[in-house]
Amino acid sequence: MSPVVSAVLFVLGTLAAVAVLAALARKLLGLNVGVTRTLVAGGLGLVGQTLFGLAVRPTGQPVLVSIQFGVALLVAATFLVVAEAVVPTGSLGWPVDWVRAVRRRLARTRRYSQITAIAVRHGLGPYLWGRRRARSDSASGPHRLARSLRLALEEGGVTFVKLGQLVATRGDLLPVEFVEELSRLHSTVTPVSWPRLREVLVDELGAPIDEVFAEFDETPLAAAAVAQVHRARLRDGTDVVVKIQRPGIRTEVTRDLDILSRLARTLETRTRWGATMGVRELTAGFSAALREELDFRVEVRNTLAVTAGGHDDSRVVLPTVHEGLSTTRVMVLDRLDGNPLGASTEVLRALSEADRAALARALLDCVLRQIVVDGVFHADPHPGNVLLLADGRLALLDYGSVGRLDATLRAALGRLLHAADLGDPAAMRDALLELVVSSDELDEHQLERALGQFMAVHLGTGGTGPDLEMFTALLRLAARFELSVPPEVAAVFRSLITLDGTLAVLSPGFDLMTEARTSATVMMADRFTYDSLRRSVADELLALLPMVRRLPRRLDRITGALERGQLSMRIRLLSDDGDRRAVTTMLDQVITAFLGGTTGVMAVLLMGTEGGPVVTAGLSLYQVIGYNMLVLSGVLVLRTLFVMLRRGR
Repeated sequence: MSPVVSAVLFVLGTLAAVAVLAALARKLLGLNVGVTRTLVAGGLGLVGQTLFGLAVRPTGQPVLVSIQFGVALLVAATFLVVAEAVVPTGSLGWPVDWVRAVRRRLARTRRYSQITAIAVRHGLGPYLWGRRRARSDSASGPHRLARSLRLALEEGGVTFVKLGQLVATRGDLLPVEFVEELSRLHSTVTPVSWPRLREVLVDELGAPIDEVFAEFDETPLAAAAVAQVHRARLRDGTDVVVKIQRPGIRTEVTRDLDILSRLARTLETRTRWGATMGVRELTAGFSAALREELDFRVEVRNTLAVTAGGHDDSRVVLPTVHEGLSTTRVMVLDRLDGNPLGASTEVLRALSEADRAALARALLDCVLRQIVVDGVFHADPHPGNVLLLADGRLALLDYGSVGRLDATLRAALGRLLHAADLGDPAAMRDALLELVVSSDELDEHQLERALGQFMAVHLGTGGTGPDLEMFTALLRLAARFELSVPPEVAAVFRSLITLDGTLAVLSPGFDLMTEARTSATVMMADRFTYDSLRRSVADELLALLPMVRRLPRRLDRITGALERGQLSMRIRLLSDDGDRRAVTTMLDQVITAFLGGTTGVMAVLLMGTEGGPVVTAGLSLYQVIGYNMLVLSGVLVLRTLFVMLRRGR
């Protein structure tokens, strides 16, 4: 046989041995791993077998094929388990993924550097390194720190501005100095040059601007961190405003949200307060809401959902959307001529107190109807989103952030408010537990007592009375008892807190809570008229009718079985497939570990046993069996470890 043929046969035989060894190792471990990793394991097993043979050969002891193969199998399985523990299957991805990951890491590193530089520039460096030696001991310390934080957030960009605006509504988390300062956050920025914005508009419309609009004002009406607004006129003569998303904003927000998500994971893992507050869930909710704001189609749907509910007061105007012209980055609405409340101070001063109070009451009724009746409400009614129109009416704009309450949450919220009106802490506790997520260790008696004290302070005779501090105190009480407030309910509180500031601009001294109790009572009474109650009762009876018809037959069967002494109950344990799988997996692991340990002990005993049939010189049959059982024990233990690693991830 020629050397070339011999070499080819050797290579083919080696590859076949590697493949068989790799396949057997995967099969014995019981779970699939990557093909590349498995082939490497087979190759290492073959190398281990060769080295074992070379190590034993100088001693003059013959090596049986079964022992050599067992050593190879043990080496391959060990490599797979160690590799799975260090680098899990699928975690590395493909080389293209490696390049993308490196690029993302470099981008995050640059952004980390920018954020750190901004924080240091505004005097927040000691707080980044955990050395809180700031001048907070003086009376002006907290105010100075709050102002530095606001300026840093503004310079950080749209993501951090939005985060600051959200945190400013959580008076239960921050001191009053920070709440007041962060409430001044604005997202007004330098306008984008028209050529860059024109590219976005043409790309989204899919046609030249002149084909869609008869007129278009290139000078922005307003410029914010997410979008710019321009005046325009459609070809049918309708005056509109066009909201155009700033170029590149999506990439910036995605990168910053990734950084916030990583920071939230770190805080929840390393700090107790982070885990108690559910920082990861809060960040996830914030991220989802901000991503929705970047998709104007979501805002279009929100606007249509809110306006579909309608409202009875003509003094509050809701926007009209041109759905056919709105896309992911462009939104077209009918133009409403007016100015934001914050820029309408002189016009408001010219109005009488009665007129300003009437406008404030109309705006409050509009938002309350959205919350109580429709279940879709404006979640951010700050003064910049409320226009004072030239004809004296108000317009509620910008539905990028809305809240939604299903019928169950609306009913529970109504019961909570009703219990507060009645002064019943037990009923308030029950209603609150319907709204929040509680732990198994919750002491409901202590919660009821705390709610009683809360009601005595805010709602009782001689108390402070119903005000927005009540919402803050309620959120703090929920945090103290580790009650997780759903984002939908928190959005209601946030909306009302924001609305209170808007109403204070519109009509100073306007009592939101007193007016809200009156308006909500009227709205709830309108829902429970004689006709609506009659329809509800009829619907419930129709739903119960099939069950009522079957009830006599079932009662007859039960009483008959009871009379004959044949009444019995059958309980099926582990009827769920998931439970059966969990128990089967646990038993499989226990049995595998037991067999591995038992086989190892028997192997050691057999290897130490002298005498018996001689297989080779110096090697008895007992020792051969012991060596092979030791290999089997190692494989069984490795299988157990492998399954544990997979389940842990």
